[in-house]
Amino acid sequence: MGLKVVWLRLAEEKLEDIYNYYSEKAGITTARKIVLGIVDTTIDLEHNPEIGQTEELLVHKGREFRYLIYKNYKVVYRLHKERNIIEIANVFDTRQNPYKLVQSTK
Repeated sequence: MGLKVVWLRLAEEKLEDIYNYYSEKAGITTARKIVLGIVDTTIDLEHNPEIGQTEELLVHKGREFRYLIYKNYKVVYRLHKERNIIEIANVFDTRQNPYKLVQSTK
C-alpha cells in the first residue's frame, strides 16, 4: 500500500494563486493545465516518496524537505513514514528569490 499525499493549507493557497494568476493572464484552460500539471507531478510520491531531491535551503529546519519540479515550480514536500503520509508543504515559483522559500515553508 502506498503512502497518502496530503496538501497543506499553504500549498493549496499557492495552487489557487497560480490558478487565479494564469486564468487572468492566459485564460482558464492554461490555468487549469498548469495547476493539473503541478498536482500530477506528485502522483508518483505515493509509491516513490524519496524520488525528489533534498531541499538544501530548508535543511536548517530540522526536518528533511524534498522537492519535485514542474516547469518553473518547485513542489516542496516532506515524508512522515511513521504516519504513512507525505505532506505537500509549498509550491514555489523558482523565478522568485530563493530565500522566500525559506521564509514561507513551515
